Amino acid sequence: MSDFHMTECIRKTKAHLPLSPAEIKALVQGVTDESVPDYQTAAWLMAVCFNGLTDEETAQLTMSMRDSGQVMHWDMLPGPVADKHSTGGVGDKTTLILAPIAAACGIFMPKMSGRGLGHTGGTIDKLESIPGLTTALDPAEFLALVQRVGCAVSMQTGNLAPADKKLYALRDVTETVNSIPLICASIMSKKLATGADHILLDVKVGSGAFMKNDADAAELARLMRAAAKADGRQCTAILTDMDRPLGRCIGNALEVQEAIRVLRGETDNALGQLCIALAAELLRMSGKGDADTCRKLAKQAVSSGSALQKLAQMIEGQHGDPRVTDDLSLLPQAKCSRVLRAERAGCIASMHSEEIGRASVLLGAGRMTKADSIDPAAGIVLAAELGDAVSTGDPLLTMYAATEQQLDEAEQKLRAAVVITDEQPEKSPLIHKIFSDRT
Repeated sequence: MSDFHMTECIRKTKAHLPLSPAEIKALVQGVTDESVPDYQTAAWLMAVCFNGLTDEETAQLTMSMRDSGQVMHWDMLPGPVADKHSTGGVGDKTTLILAPIAAACGIFMPKMSGRGLGHTGGTIDKLESIPGLTTALDPAEFLALVQRVGCAVSMQTGNLAPADKKLYALRDVTETVNSIPLICASIMSKKLATGADHILLDVKVGSGAFMKNDADAAELARLMRAAAKADGRQCTAILTDMDRPLGRCIGNALEVQEAIRVLRGETDNALGQLCIALAAELLRMSGKGDADTCRKLAKQAVSSGSALQKLAQMIEGQHGDPRVTDDLSLLPQAKCSRVLRAERAGCIASMHSEEIGRASVLLGAGRMTKADSIDPAAGIVLAAELGDAVSTGDPLLTMYAATEQQLDEAEQKLRAAVVITDEQPEKSPLIHKIFSDRT
């Protein structure tokens, strides 16, 4: 677009005037090839944060970011291809459970994932806690593994929606992350570039999520589904609770252990029930039957052991030690641990997910900058859950770290995060709402 001027885009967004598709394409191209300077991009991002974008602008921004790099295709796979994305939470290891269940039911899941940053964990870090496992798969190896096993999890390549990488780096340092249209474009440009026909979005809502309330989470879900529909993809968004951690374990090797236990058949808990529900919806979207049939298929994949076998095959295909599915002691073990006990009797009234996630970072399980290293054995295992009655001295959780100093640093934050009162709290349902082609 020869007559493109970034200052005009800034002016129009400041004045609540919509940008044309050609302007948005040129803007994204300028960000990608760096012909638009960072200070102008930052000014436009701030204008978006204040004034938002129309649905049409958001969809065009998403498509333009998708097309800024490689767009993958899976026509060579002899069956439905699905993907799942979580907007980030504490203790969220659903991919490790969902992908093997889907594969056991005949769904192909070529999954591109990222590392954790801040209080939320990353699937790549969790998988790389398995001895020997690599997520740096070349495209041919990745495809061959998906064809053979049905699922694989690879680190996101630099050529997948590169405009998003550049925009997110600027958003991160200019306090413009928390904009729903920008979050939608960031997530969906990468999801659409990975080429799956069926996309399941797990939109976290609550204290440990980016979306703190149902209204914002529902708006993000609506925009993401609209972007998927505009690109001809089938998409379901499920709002799930993040006012408490998901499951009992927070930390990389610890979460792998918990995922394996679910795949061994321990599904009678919040994590297991959520994963069965997510898997059933993914199967339904992919044409495996109605809701009841797909729920039975998902449960059977676990009870028969076929999903656990798929996980072992995926681990081995990614050069990891598949024996971890039989022997959890082969996973990294922490040098130090400490039990945090209740200082009074009562009910657990709140478990502030974000603060628990930040405590896990202090223990070594996460990173605050991309350059930080992590301790795969570090983390937290909860002994009690939201709403549980406890007596003085009862264990609340166990901390795991490499040093006693890390335990000291995390303990104070964890004591503040777990609140005990005399009143029984109201617990939000794990699934708040489902937005699909059925609703």
